[in-house]
Amino acid sequence: MKAVSGKRLAKLAEQKGWQLARVSGSHHVYTKEGRVERVVIPIHGNTTLKIGLQRALMKIIPVSEDEL
Repeated sequence: MKAVSGKRLAKLAEQKGWQLARVSGSHHVYTKEGRVERVVIPIHGNTTLKIGLQRALMKIIPVSEDEL
């Protein structure tokens, strides 16, 4: 699996219809109309996300590996 940064995953989430609800420090919180879940993406410059967190966020958004 290709590791991506928080910035890249946040951009993909916005393309999928998620909207930035608020920013708390370096954590960007996204919500989507009709969904109960919220997505919290840590954005620490261009640092890549850890694989477990990346997979969990990809399932919620949803983003496939091909879109990375």
